[in-house]
Amino acid sequence: MTSITKKIKISGVGIHSGLPVNMVLKPSKKHGIFFQRTDIKGSKLIPARFDNVGETLMRNTTIGDKNGAHVQTIEHVMAALFVCGIDDVVIEIDGPETPILDGSAYEFISAFKDNVEKAKNFKKIVVKKTIVAYRNELVKTMPFWKRLKTTILNHTIWRRGNGYVKLSPNENGLLIDATLVYSDKIIGTQSYSCVLDGSKKSVNKFIKDISKSRTFGKYSEWEWLKAHGMGRGANENNVIALNDAGDGTLNKLHCPDEFVRHKIIDAVGDMFTSTGFIYGHLESYKGSHALNNLVLRKLFSDKSNYEIVEE
Repeated sequence: MTSITKKIKISGVGIHSGLPVNMVLKPSKKHGIFFQRTDIKGSKLIPARFDNVGETLMRNTTIGDKNGAHVQTIEHVMAALFVCGIDDVVIEIDGPETPILDGSAYEFISAFKDNVEKAKNFKKIVVKKTIVAYRNELVKTMPFWKRLKTTILNHTIWRRGNGYVKLSPNENGLLIDATLVYSDKIIGTQSYSCVLDGSKKSVNKFIKDISKSRTFGKYSEWEWLKAHGMGRGANENNVIALNDAGDGTLNKLHCPDEFVRHKIIDAVGDMFTSTGFIYGHLESYKGSHALNNLVLRKLFSDKSNYEIVEE
């Protein structure tokens, strides 16, 4: 169990509200990652756990009570904490969403990596059986009004109806194979693989090759999103903006497959809501935050699906 050596303050704007937000990470002896809303009087600690994820419709992972104390877009912070080996921390935040910074995990990692206690091994969660979460399965469980809302907020859901996220056994750490399939020519079909095995080499490779990959969206959707209280903090420095034709971007890419590399960041952050180091093979085909969460809920629904190894 590893915390940080001193307080770390990070400030920026929320990707949806566009409002300033301040986040202070504090060392903790309490096991787990917790957020606390300092702008809400008497706010209790909000566990960053898969079973406390309450919303994924806004293309992010939100924990807590949607109608009360909650925090949006935790996945980039969670990915950075995992890569830096931090699993005990309290994060005070004065708004409902984490700062978007550059739209990736890199700036969070840069802030965390030199302020880590002498690292101890994470709790291992070893996947023993293959678990699959299907897109169609996810949609069918929703009430009609939520299906409609999901379709409006993410109109590609039906096109991605054959998407899935699968967890299967793997003894050598967390292996992620991600594939995106988009009609936009600039994306098309992209695949990328990553392995995190606890070694310095795998961490350095993640930081170098993946961590700077930014979130993305269509420029043509931006005005609609802003009118509905979303995307107000988006700009050319924190979001890859696809042009209306879908054959190019309005800002420069770090690499042609930056889109799928960003999905790796999202997957790592979402898997860390397991509260440990998932030892398994994660296959994501047209995946999403909702599917990442569903596969974890299925994994932990039966103790025969996994084994906890404390070191």
